[in-house]
Amino acid sequence: MIPRSTSLEERTFILIKALQKETNMGHATTVEIENKSKFNSDRLQELKAFDETKAGVKGLVDHGILKIPTLFHHPPDKFSKSTQQIIPIIDFANIGKDPNTRQELISKIKEASETWGFFQVVNHGIPLNVLEDIKDGVRRFFEQDTEIKKEMYTRDQTRPLVYNSNFDLYSSPALNWRDTLACMMAPNAPKPEDLPVVCR
Repeated sequence: MIPRSTSLEERTFILIKALQKETNMGHATTVEIENKSKFNSDRLQELKAFDETKAGVKGLVDHGILKIPTLFHHPPDKFSKSTQQIIPIIDFANIGKDPNTRQELISKIKEASETWGFFQVVNHGIPLNVLEDIKDGVRRFFEQDTEIKKEMYTRDQTRPLVYNSNFDLYSSPALNWRDTLACMMAPNAPKPEDLPVVCR
């Protein structure tokens, strides 16, 4: 953050240095920096315009887009060429039987969360029909009219129920082709009546 008391010349100098550092340009010309700044400004405007529709990726599809917008383009070299990666699977079969097993599971969850950011849980005891009901409720939510979903659209991650597109919209170098409906169950689960009717 640049203090307001800083002169315009000093702020411009600080901005140029920050852009040089951010882009590793070192000896960038003023034109290159202005282009980078214009690109960032144009991108921010595109992101805001997309976000303000509150229609998300499904809204783009519903409007019949034929080409994926550049906001969603990921550099091809960003992804690993290896196909040997396997999503961690955590088996809850013996979680309540032995304190040592419970501690091992906690360690596996911690490792998977830190390394991958997600994992698959098996033998969790949740009946298949409950899982199918959850998926059906989410599907019904996303199939609703956009105007109904807009009422729930938010960037406030502290809410118990969050619907938006790309939680990291303004910080990610490229967007993901997804919309999200997240229900925070801990520490305080929402009351059933707080959930959208189509999800109950």
